[in-house]
Formats: sequence, structure tokens, C-alpha cells
Amino acid sequence: MGIKKLLIANRGEIAVRVIKSARELGIKCVAVHSDIDRGARHVLAADEARCIGEASPLKSYLDMGKIIAAAKDSGCDAIHPGYGFLSENPKFAALVAEAGLTFVGPKAGTIALMGDKVASKEAMSKAGVPVVPFVKGTEEFCLKEAPKLGYPLMIKAIAGGGGKGMRMVSAPEQLKPALEAASREALKAFGDGRVFVEKCIVKPRHIEFQVLADSHGNVVHLFERECSIQRRHQKVVEEAPSTALSAKARAAMADAAVKAAKAANYVNAGTVEFIFEEPDKFYFLEMNTRLQVEHPVTELTTGIDLVREQLLIAGGEKLGFRQEDLLRRGHALECRVYAENPENNFLPSAGKVFLFREPTGPNIRNDSGFGSGDEISTYYDPLISKLVTYGATREEARLRMLAALREYVVLGVSTNIAFLADIIAHPDFAAGKTYTDFIPKFFEDWKPRREKTELALACAEHSRARGSRGNAAGPAKEAAYNPWKELGQFEIGTGK
Repeated sequence: MGIKKLLIANRGEIAVRVIKSARELGIKCVAVHSDIDRGARHVLAADEARCIGEASPLKSYLDMGKIIAAAKDSGCDAIHPGYGFLSENPKFAALVAEAGLTFVGPKAGTIALMGDKVASKEAMSKAGVPVVPFVKGTEEFCLKEAPKLGYPLMIKAIAGGGGKGMRMVSAPEQLKPALEAASREALKAFGDGRVFVEKCIVKPRHIEFQVLADSHGNVVHLFERECSIQRRHQKVVEEAPSTALSAKARAAMADAAVKAAKAANYVNAGTVEFIFEEPDKFYFLEMNTRLQVEHPVTELTTGIDLVREQLLIAGGEKLGFRQEDLLRRGHALECRVYAENPENNFLPSAGKVFLFREPTGPNIRNDSGFGSGDEISTYYDPLISKLVTYGATREEARLRMLAALREYVVLGVSTNIAFLADIIAHPDFAAGKTYTDFIPKFFEDWKPRREKTELALACAEHSRARGSRGNAAGPAKEAAYNPWKELGQFEIGTGK
């Protein structure tokens, strides 16, 4: 059977990533784009492209009708949603199927079940997967029953994630206002104000297991990823394997992940996320019914191309390996490089990328959708790339990541590269003491160090080039361009 022509319903680095694996399978690729993304890297990488609307995601990348129409008009037989946008929208998955197209992901019913934080917990508990104790119901019911779980408590949105509608409650007097605030935020973010309250696990780790399942009943796991380095409940650094798991705990969590996938009638690639409490307790958190941003660390340590497997499974093929065939070697780290300003509350930084110089070398991978001359827009997620390093040991991968970050040059917008480098260099990170409170504990008031780096040298090189062009054009142009305002934290020529 197999997929012949694929539309990628996404943009940026993940669209470029999907195109690469599809090409290796001989699948033709169609990109979709908004009007301001006409010259974007994913558009240039595809065989064909279709404009689907204005810059606003609601009028382009979130418009289900336009995306499905573009797929049918271009003769596609399948749609890959990437991650974000419509990737975990059960209505979109259902509409794709109704249109006679293949959705590269699980069925709509599975997405709906696992997207409901309470229903998914109930299903997992029934399947024998440990879950964090919780209560749901009206505000009055939660005020009465939640304290019985014991403080601290965590309030979460039933219909969403990403930290929206989430509140931590440490004392009884905080519970009522926190419930009200979380409900308002959830309603605004997801159109659904329902929340639930669960026991807050103190000093946890966030550990997830990658699973693959075909339509013939075969399910395997591809081991774990540690995702505990987070800022405001958003992952920043990921790695595989975790430094926290014993062989016994790893086996138990892997078994629970496979049970979870089977209980959800899962097909395609998915991720079962757990809260881990040392030394060996773990609880189901949620299941992401799509490809994860951090999938490259699994690919580098297992040798399995997860996007390729997604496409093969969606095309009706059986998994080409059994659980006992899967091995993991070495260690991989991933840093999410964002166009944002860590010194200004991590506000997104938009603008033109004047110079984009990727780190290179053995066992360095940079999945990116940008290059020199490209524009980073305020309309979309500011993720520039996923920088990944691999080593025979964790320390080898860590030192390689440090070197790669110091070589990474992005001029024209602010980035979090220096922030990431300080995380990777921190003694607790080096020791593998990675808990979810790592960034609040050590980096709450982070400021960059003033030092010469590859970026500083590139700044000098770039400013000289711009300066000579500005002089040639006359003083008016020279005044219009001031690189020192754009380059931010570096003092060129001072050695600071």
C-alpha cells in the first residue's frame, strides 16, 4: 500500500525534518504556508507548495478546511501534522479520515481520550498504570475533597497542557482563588474551563517513554527520555537515557508505557509521560499523541528514524522489529534554541536573521527551519532549532554540547544560547541532578557572562561588513543600522 504523496500540515524545522525522511522513502512532499512564509525553508525543501492564507495561524496553519483542500487539490493521499498546531486535534484527524486521506498519527478517538487529562488518567488506572491521586468535579466538591490528598496540590486544565491553567497550591487559603484563576486561564487557552486537582509530587523528575504501535497489534517502547529541565512547565533540555533510573525502575516504567499504549488502542508514534519520584515510584502524567520535539535523542541512541516509522505505519506496514531487537547505545542531549530574550523575561525576539552559523562536527545534529536572511515572525512559536549532541558517555555528550553552543551563531535576534550553555555547564547538571525545579532554583535571576565567543567574533565580522556597506551608501544608511542595539549581550573588542 504505502503513502505516495504527503502534505505536511506544519512549518519550520519539523516540516523540514518530515520532508527529509519522506524523501528517503520516495514520497513526494507538499508544503503549506501562510503568505509571510512563502520563502521559508520548509517551502523550499518540498516538491510543491500551497499558500493557505494570512499570517495569523487561525487563518492558515489552524484552518482545517484549507489544509485538507490543499491536500486533495495537490493529489496527496496522506497528511503529517508535525507537532503543535493541529497535531493533537481529534476533529482534524477525523476530518482527514472523512476526506479519504491518511492521518499520520493515531485515530481521532485515541487523540480525544488522551487529550482529556481526567479521562486518560481513569483509563490508565483501569489498565493498571499508576496515576497521581486526584479529584475532579465542581469547585465546591474540589474545595471539600482536594485537601484530603494533602498539600501541596497541583491544579491542572482538563482539556490542555503546556502549563496553561496550572497552579500550585501550598496552603488551604490559596485553594479557592487558585481554582478560579486556573479555570479562567484554561477557558481562555482551550475554550474549556474545567480543571482538576492532584497531589503534587515534591522534587520530581519528568521522564517519558517513546512508543511505536502498528495497526497489526504490535507495540514496542524505545526507552526513556529525561525532560526535567523545564521553564514554566516547558521543556528546555532533554536527554536519553535518564540518570535517575535503575534497571528495575526502567523495566517497570517501560512495561507501564506499553500497557498505556495498548489501553488507548494506540497506533503510530506516541509518548507516555511519567512523574518520577526517587528512588523508584512513578505515576502516569499524560500521553502525547504525536511526534515529540525531543525525538532526536531517541533516534541517536537507538538508530531508529521515528518519522520514517510513522510514515511506514501510516502506510499500513508492520513494525520491522520486535522489542528484543531494540538496543540503545551511548548518550544524547538536546537543547531547544529559541529566538527569545532571557534577560527580558524570555520575551520572543522577532526580526531578520542576518547571520546563521550552525555548529558542526562529529555527532552534532541541528534540526532547523531557518538560515541567514530568513525572518522570524511574532505569529509563530520562536523555536529556531533543536541542537542535539551524541557521545559514548553522558559527559562526552555534555562537553560536546557545550562546545556546540559556543560555536552557534545567530545574529539579528536575541536567543537563549548563552542561557542554555550555562545550564549545561552547571555542576548539578553535570552530576545528573536534574529535577523539575532546576531552573527556578539555579537560574531565576540569570544574567549572561560577558566573554569572547564565536558569536562575539562573528558580531565583529558582521558589523565590519555592514559598516563598509553603510559607508558606501552614505551617512544616512549608517545611522539607520546600529548592530550594537541588535546584538545585545556582547562587548566587542573588550574581552569581556
